[in-house]
Amino acid sequence: MVFGKHSFQIVNVNNKQIDIIDYKPEHQPWFEQLNREWIEKYFWMEPIDVMVLEQPDEYIITKGGHIFMAYYDKQIAGTAALKYVDNNTYEFTKMAVDAKFRGLKIGQALSEACLEKARHLGAKKIILYSNTLLAPAISLYRKIGFIEVPVDPIYKRSDIKMEITL
Repeated sequence: MVFGKHSFQIVNVNNKQIDIIDYKPEHQPWFEQLNREWIEKYFWMEPIDVMVLEQPDEYIITKGGHIFMAYYDKQIAGTAALKYVDNNTYEFTKMAVDAKFRGLKIGQALSEACLEKARHLGAKKIILYSNTLLAPAISLYRKIGFIEVPVDPIYKRSDIKMEITL
């Protein structure tokens, strides 16, 4: 994986490719729509969700975080973010894959891109907050090495906190 002005990762799936690129301001509607879809399907939008999804540049990018967008067959298929917590820690947050692209390993590609980016940024640890209702996501997190730790939720819907040491 190469990081620079335009991050990318190409993974062949069904003879098509997944491209992971850096977020640009014009991606904001997709970032918001993809995340609103799953949040509203399973839970409810909290004030922090609204702020982050409507203004990701302000709440993630300018505070030292990073957002990736995934393209599959030249279509936006998913997104994920790394929110800066402190010099050693990032929060893996706002991962979403469009329903029509699920099962194509896009979530895994986004997760791996975020792990690699956090390493590149010098992070020692990544944390995440989720809900056990999202079993496929929890399974993916465990598969890539996240372990469950005591939860101190920042979202009312969170009933699990996980972390991975880099």
